[in-house]
Amino acid sequence: MQKKPEQWLEEVAPEKKQGIFKVFLGYAPGVGKTYSMLSEGIRRYSRGEDVVVGVVETHGRKGVAELVAKLETVPRKQIEYKGTTFTEMDVDAILARKPAVVLVDELAHTNIEGSKHPKRYEDVTGLLDAKIDVVSTVNVQHIESLNPLVERITGVHVRETVPDWVIQRAEEIVMSDLTPEALQTRMRRGDIYPLDRAERALGNFFRRGNLIALRELALRQVAQVVDKSLEAHWVHEGHEPTVAVHERIAVCISSNPVAQYLMARGGRMAHAIDAEFFVVYVDSPGDADGDNRRTLQENIRFAENLGATVVRLPMGNIADRVAEFVREKHITHVIFGRSAQEGWRKYLYLTVIQRFLRHAPPIDVHIVTQEAK
Repeated sequence: MQKKPEQWLEEVAPEKKQGIFKVFLGYAPGVGKTYSMLSEGIRRYSRGEDVVVGVVETHGRKGVAELVAKLETVPRKQIEYKGTTFTEMDVDAILARKPAVVLVDELAHTNIEGSKHPKRYEDVTGLLDAKIDVVSTVNVQHIESLNPLVERITGVHVRETVPDWVIQRAEEIVMSDLTPEALQTRMRRGDIYPLDRAERALGNFFRRGNLIALRELALRQVAQVVDKSLEAHWVHEGHEPTVAVHERIAVCISSNPVAQYLMARGGRMAHAIDAEFFVVYVDSPGDADGDNRRTLQENIRFAENLGATVVRLPMGNIADRVAEFVREKHITHVIFGRSAQEGWRKYLYLTVIQRFLRHAPPIDVHIVTQEAK
């Protein structure tokens, strides 16, 4: 029996190693991420791709519900928790269904206890590893390295976050954009939240100044992805990169919880200049047990979620240890934190910095004021 052209193409095409990950990024609820994701799914379905909805939160929005109805939805899994029934995306059912593409809303969502994974982004990585393409949505305030900055801008603490390495895994990031004025108009019409909630939101998170700043953060995030894609294209085409020196950034931390602000700052700098990112701490007897040990472990976990290489240096003089590390690894930027200190603590801090500068090679040193949470 003679083979069809499509069958020949399937045989000669390279084997797919993992699914393709695409993210629609927004700067606030209501900018149109879910609508854009569903529209893409419908377009791909109309071209003959096998597309299913894994999970979509309509939030009572009629336009979103109408789009969902145009695609096959894998029924959610029901989970009993503390006497109440919850529903979550059924990862196992999707894996058994084996679609080409699955749509997964709200990447930062925390699953109810008893789910396959604690976080939805873990569900997504499992689907990608099963060679299923995933199209998802996330807001910029949920990206872990940007979360502390968003809190400083808006005064709102966003609990659910996505590690930076998850976002960096995406082959494509598309910004769902809307001007702050248009978003506020949607809010006043009740298109995003019920009108009683809308007024409160407009006076808090959805203030115009907040929205402008958040939009700028989202635009920068997308611009960084575009820059990296361009560099990858140059390499593929055989062009030499235009960057002469590869930057390396190191953030020096301790068990102090406010070190997470420093690491987030360093992560943003590293992303902006496409630098290698290190987080460094020097062993201390005070971090061996108790609260210090716990907060140090939390800081290390935070660093790993930012995509940093965590380096543990042996006990000794902090300035000397860090200077030696900087010289060996050819670090180009070092970030130290400075808390508001007086008296002998301030003198001790300045002594460490001065000793480091005497022993370190010529590099850029950033001293960042840390603010207690």
